[in-house]
Amino acid sequence: MVVEKAGSSPSKPIGDRCPQQQEPLGHVKKSKQQVSEGFTVKAMMKNTVVEIEKLDYHYYLPLFFDGLCEMTFPYEFFARQGIHDMLEHGGNKILPVIPQLIIPIKNALSLRNRQVICITLKVLQHLVVSADMVGEALVPYYRQILPVLNIFKNMNVNSGDGIDYSQQKRENIGDLIQETLEAFERCGGETAYINIKYMIPTYQSCILN
Repeated sequence: MVVEKAGSSPSKPIGDRCPQQQEPLGHVKKSKQQVSEGFTVKAMMKNTVVEIEKLDYHYYLPLFFDGLCEMTFPYEFFARQGIHDMLEHGGNKILPVIPQLIIPIKNALSLRNRQVICITLKVLQHLVVSADMVGEALVPYYRQILPVLNIFKNMNVNSGDGIDYSQQKRENIGDLIQETLEAFERCGGETAYINIKYMIPTYQSCILN
């Protein structure tokens, strides 16, 4: 019988003495995820999945669109991210809310702040492709949305021989307006072009050419 001397190293590795307390190498504990509605205390908890599509779109989507007028971080970020998340997951819940979005869109554009206009244009581009018939539903509201765009349409940044960083960041207001009008025409149905042309005479069709 071999007797270990005091202070000598154990005959077995430490891991072999209490296997029930050791995790296999590379083992990661999986936390259970819980599902929650948005904007609740539970939604703020760790490992919670928020079901955006179950939100009340008639309440929350116009609320986030109101936030397009915000110019202070983090409020403008929350508004922008909230809009894109809801448009991404809204599906057929988006179309019925369109009439409630027009005044917030008009208010944001009416500020004539370039940063706000650029953010709003990107939102409009996402909006028209977010669900079926949304593009057509916006056509009757062109008279409220487009007048400000007519003012800024030809305002492109001219940097000469230098690099136009605004184009890399998609913050060139003239380019964004052109992209938005083209998205309106593609998604707005048969009467979209004539209605855009009425409000912005210099616009040339992206479909006919």
